[in-house]
Amino acid sequence: MGEPHRFSDYLALGDGAVADILLWRKRNQSVLVLVSSTFLWLLFVKGGYDLLSFLSNVLFSLVIILFFWAKSAALLNRPLPPLPDLEVTEEMAEKAADEMCVCINRAMSMARAIAIGGDLKLFWQLALGLWFISYIGSLLSFVTLLYIGVLLCFTLPLLYDKHQALIDEKLYAIQRIAQMQYRLIDEHVPLGDCLTFSLKGQTRKSARFS
Repeated sequence: MGEPHRFSDYLALGDGAVADILLWRKRNQSVLVLVSSTFLWLLFVKGGYDLLSFLSNVLFSLVIILFFWAKSAALLNRPLPPLPDLEVTEEMAEKAADEMCVCINRAMSMARAIAIGGDLKLFWQLALGLWFISYIGSLLSFVTLLYIGVLLCFTLPLLYDKHQALIDEKLYAIQRIAQMQYRLIDEHVPLGDCLTFSLKGQTRKSARFS
């Protein structure tokens, strides 16, 4: 038998600069992003600095620097600051709108599958996911969660790229166990039928009073 197909992390991460940074192929840039993220986390969480005040001060300092740079360049016959045209093109707006539309339609389709179709598997996935997010949010601040996300982005893809076969084997075993537990729950607690019956009852009541 031949060697199983190997999943490419590099292609999955966009096959570009972002993939190079997250997979530590450009170590200097990876270290720069990681150090900058750590500095910002210490500034906001440990230093107690406010995010809005930080952004305002940074933008204010940038505007002052560019203003005096342009004035001095005009007086000394120097080139102007290399600032590109700050505008949102129609193509960028359409692309952002299309991606947002896809996300909204996916969320609405998921809500319909739970409310109308009585999808038990999707119901439990959504319930457990929202409960987990709520529990983690009660323990950590939003900035800390973002910083943990950055650390995971710099560690998980690299670990998976180096130990892909072992990780795939463990994930497949976990998936089989989860599917077995789901079948047991579905057999003993037919929640999907209960949801469908309840929705049908509500529909009949609304039709009776209309």
